[in-house]
Amino acid sequence: MSQVTEGKQKRGPRILVAALLVTTALAGGGFTAGILSANAAEPAAPIAVAPAANQPGFGDLVANVKSAVVNIATTEKVQQIDPRQTPDFNFPPGSPFGELFRNFRQNQKPEAQHALGSGFIVDPAGYIVTNNHVIDGAAKITVTLTDGSTYPATVKGRDAKTDVALLKIEAPKPLPYVAFGDSDKAREGDWVIAVGNPFGLGGSVTAGIVSAHGRDIKSGPYDNFLQIDAPINPGNSGGPLFDQSGHVIGIDSAIYSPTGGSVGIGFAIPSNIASKVVAQLRDHGSVERGWLGVEMQPITPALAKAMGRSDHDGVVVDKVEPDSPAASADLRQGDIITAVDGNAVKGSRELAMTIATVQKGTTAKLTIWRDGQERTVDVKIGSQPSDKVASVNDVNPEHPVGLSLAPLSNDTRSQLGLDDRAKGVVVEDVAPDSKAAESGLQAGDVILKIDSEPVYTPPEVSSRIHSAERAKKDAVSILVMRDGSTYYLALQLG
Repeated sequence: MSQVTEGKQKRGPRILVAALLVTTALAGGGFTAGILSANAAEPAAPIAVAPAANQPGFGDLVANVKSAVVNIATTEKVQQIDPRQTPDFNFPPGSPFGELFRNFRQNQKPEAQHALGSGFIVDPAGYIVTNNHVIDGAAKITVTLTDGSTYPATVKGRDAKTDVALLKIEAPKPLPYVAFGDSDKAREGDWVIAVGNPFGLGGSVTAGIVSAHGRDIKSGPYDNFLQIDAPINPGNSGGPLFDQSGHVIGIDSAIYSPTGGSVGIGFAIPSNIASKVVAQLRDHGSVERGWLGVEMQPITPALAKAMGRSDHDGVVVDKVEPDSPAASADLRQGDIITAVDGNAVKGSRELAMTIATVQKGTTAKLTIWRDGQERTVDVKIGSQPSDKVASVNDVNPEHPVGLSLAPLSNDTRSQLGLDDRAKGVVVEDVAPDSKAAESGLQAGDVILKIDSEPVYTPPEVSSRIHSAERAKKDAVSILVMRDGSTYYLALQLG
């Protein structure tokens, strides 16, 4: 089945085999091409064409930028198996097989996992940009430059929502670096060049064109990928996508593939998104995003007609969060937001991305439709709280996990009858016919652990589930508390 794959290459032994094809003559037939008997007539001149001027390639460009592209190797954290927290399957009480199984699990020694990715230097002091999923869960990160020198790297900041991470290495001299360009100026059909570490083959260069803008591959709340046909494969993740001027206009991040290899459909984070994230990661170590404080839903043609609209652009405000910027500006349930600062909003994703880029404290002018009339509302944008996450894949039939989450507040602890010291993440809603529903999760469950690791915030749950999806796991184990008792459930992902 076709799937979107993020190119973090797991490292293991490989053998590359080259085959030489040889054509021989059939027995008794002799050689015929280009060989004539002495009695044959003089042949005509061979077919030929006039010499043509060499077509310009990308050799000069690659020679200039290649030294700023690096290989990234990670060693992932090893999770020690706790036999007390693993089920005994269906062994009857007191069965010696149950005790044998627990001893076996306890004596297992998990091996460290290694992975390979790519990155690029954006500052001569040793700042390196890559994908967050390349270094996610890494206990050790090693960067290798084109001259073969290696350095340990530290994480200066990471942003799971855009899948961007910033690393730092300490080199004895200034390093060659590249600069971000303007991804909005890249037109469909323009040449692009990808440089990276596919399948561990460092310094590989491929070329192609920009295929499309604004692709949403359902990997995060701010998806706005460039689609390219330059071949990229596992291990290219985090590598740069160059325009013909040698500017980075994207970060190679994912491919769409039925086989796991390139089929000519790749995705890169646009530089106009990545550059802003990198600047905040360097200055603050994290990303601050604008917050409006509404839950919203798209407008169907039927809903637009019922609300007196001639088109179905914009989003309907489904709920206004208490004490939010939207509440202070008197936005109401049922309002239709059609524009922000004069820029049209076509759907929920556009509104979320637009508000996220607005600085805290800035007053934005929202155009809304209310009671059959258009009006303008001034909203002072706030800062997105770290525990405000809409959902894991939202409650949406297009997103199969179907979990909506919330932090475990004091009010929620009281409602669920939990101790004041209880920790975890509350399941607010489960979409019908979703994988979460099929796995047995219910609204009101408190998620305590995922794959034996405690979770305390909705972003942690989202990150763990998305990491498992990227690793192509069929399921993850989830420890939940329900009605005062704990249960292990297998959240199906495959």
